[in-house]
This record gives sequence, C-alpha cells and structure tokens, in this order.
Amino acid sequence: MNATNTIAAAKKGRWAVAAAFFANGFITGSWAPQIPVFLTRLEISEFTLGLLILVFGVGAIAFMSWCGHLIARHGSRSVMRWFGAAATFGLLIVALAPNVPLAALSMFLFGGVIGGLDVAMNSNAVAVEKKLSRAIMSSSHGFWSLGGFVGGGIGGIAIQTYGYLAHAAGVTVVALVLLGFALRYLVVEDRHVAAEHRKFTLPRNPVIYLVGVMALFSMVPEGAVLDWAALYLKQELGADIATAGFAFGCFAGTMALVRFMGDAVRNRYGAVTTLRVSSLIAAAGMLVAGFAPTPWIAIAAFAFCGLGIANMVPIAFSAAGNQPGMSAGAGMSVVTTMGYSGILVAPSAIGFIGGHTGFAPVFVAVSALLVVVFLLAGLARSADFVPAAQPAE
Repeated sequence: MNATNTIAAAKKGRWAVAAAFFANGFITGSWAPQIPVFLTRLEISEFTLGLLILVFGVGAIAFMSWCGHLIARHGSRSVMRWFGAAATFGLLIVALAPNVPLAALSMFLFGGVIGGLDVAMNSNAVAVEKKLSRAIMSSSHGFWSLGGFVGGGIGGIAIQTYGYLAHAAGVTVVALVLLGFALRYLVVEDRHVAAEHRKFTLPRNPVIYLVGVMALFSMVPEGAVLDWAALYLKQELGADIATAGFAFGCFAGTMALVRFMGDAVRNRYGAVTTLRVSSLIAAAGMLVAGFAPTPWIAIAAFAFCGLGIANMVPIAFSAAGNQPGMSAGAGMSVVTTMGYSGILVAPSAIGFIGGHTGFAPVFVAVSALLVVVFLLAGLARSADFVPAAQPAE
C-alpha cells in the first residue's frame, strides 16, 4: 500500500513538475515580444539593451549557485515554492521599471528568480525520475519549449491589443495559476539525494570541457533567438510587433514538438547520429534566417532551426552525465554551467555586435557555431550508455 501511494504521488509530481517547466518557459517566452517595447520605452540603444540582458544573465548565474546550496539544505520542493512565487512577478517588475537603473535591478532579479526556479525544478524532475524509475526529462524540456511557444506566440498580439503592462500582468496571473497547481503536488526527494549536492570538485579530464563547448554552442542560438529575433524582424525586416513575436514562439514550438519525441529518436539512431543531423538542420535554419528577405521567411527559418536545436542540448547534457571515470555530478556541473552561459550571457555580446553590424550577419555567424557542434558530435557517444538527467533552458 505504501509503495502504491508512493507511485501515485510520483505520478502527480510528474505532471506538477511539467506544469512548472511550462510556466518557466511561458514567462521566458513572454519576455521576447516585450523586448522591442522595452527598448523604445526606455529610449536606449541596442548596446544598453545588451548590457541589461547581461545583467539578467549575471543574476541567473548568481542565483543558480545559491539555489544549489538551498536545495542541498531544504530540498527542491521548498526551493521551487520560493523561487516559483517570485518568478511569477519577474516580467511585471521589468515592465514597470521607469528608468535604466531600476530596469537593471529588475533584470537582475528577473534573471535570478528564473534561474533559481530552473535549477530547482530540474532537481525535482530528477527526484520524480528516481521514484518512477523512468526518464521524464526530455518531455519536461518539451513542456518548457511549449510554454515558450505559447508565451512568445501570443505575447506580441497581446501587447499590440492590450498594451505591454496588461500583457505583463496577464503573464503574472497565468503563471500564478500554473505554479499554484504545481507547488501543491511536487514530490519530496530523499534526503541523501539532496546531500549529493554538498560536495563538488572540478574534473581534470579535458573531454568534459569539449562537451561543454558543444552545450555552449548549442545554447547560443537559443539565446540569440530569444533576445534578438523579435528586434531583428521589427527593425531590419519591417515586421510589426505581433508578427515579430512569432519568431521565438515558432522556434520554441518546433523545439517542443521534437523534444517530446527526443528519447525515441535517440534510442533508434544513437546520440552521435542524432546530434550530427540536428546540428546541420539547426545551422541551415539559422543561415537562412540571416539571409531572409521577409519576416515570414525568417520566422519559418527560425522554426526549422528549432527542429535541430531541440535535441542538441539534452544529448550534450546526457553525455556529460555519463563520462567514463567521472561522477555524473562533476560532469553535469561543468557542462551545464558552460551551456547556460550561452543563453544567459552570450546574448549580451550578440547585442553589442548587432548594434554595430545589424543582426542579419550575427545570425549567419551563429550558424558556424552549430557546424562546430557537428564536428565535435563524436564526443556524445557516452550518451547512448546510461540515460542522464538534463537541466532545463
């Protein structure tokens, strides 16, 4: 009876953590169509916007480190409650910021609570996997991408129809409802699982850092599309706000679709082949987006790119967690840190460059990074051995 109750609770916890992934993606995706309004409202340049996005990344990385210690002491469920409650108000705080100094503070906090929630919900997903004895991480990534698709897809229309403040308030309400459900049914991990996070040493094997490069170059395109695609469509291709919002929304939508099939694809074709094909698809999509003559061709190209990006990060993380002669925690910590910098820190550099050259050549250059992943794909062979948990983007 006790075992039956445990499985039943874990099944509820599986859908609860899926709701949290969706909410995180929804909040993050809703930020994308707010960016052109944010730039115009504060009367700032792309350079300044890049600095503010960098502040977002710094906040996320800082809170991620802190969140790891909190999870070790209090468990992922408690930490998810704290960061989840705060994350629901993140976009609204940014939308209310009246000047650059307060915008910088709000971006730091927004990045921090989103990053903290990301780490906590990933840890809770691992706890669910252990209780169910089956993988749920790939589909959890799918729910994050689905949330990003919904947030980005309807965000531009909502802003154009109701205004940016009403949109941000609406995002807060939806996120509160989703996380209000999720936080009730989260599983509690065993105490020894949380204790595993207390000790950590950097590995000396150089292979793990090359796997980290794969993760980094796989996540840079995601950060580029999230933070700059809407602005690219609006300023360089003449799209309106509603149309520009579809850039990240369609990118995230195709990622979600493929991520729900990710485990089956990798099991059939192997991690190396899947990664190689995925990287070429992503590179082709990003290249076409950079040369696109119209907004809708660019949107279609970003969507095609999302088909490839979908499984690249999960494979890199899985390879990291299954390196021979290395603990899963040590490998994952290096690769996730390097990977997250691609979505949290690299976009600021992209903004600096795009402010001088335009964003079309930037997207073309990003496609070259995906070719590097193709060349390094052989390092993902270890992902075929033992399934590993991957953090969400």
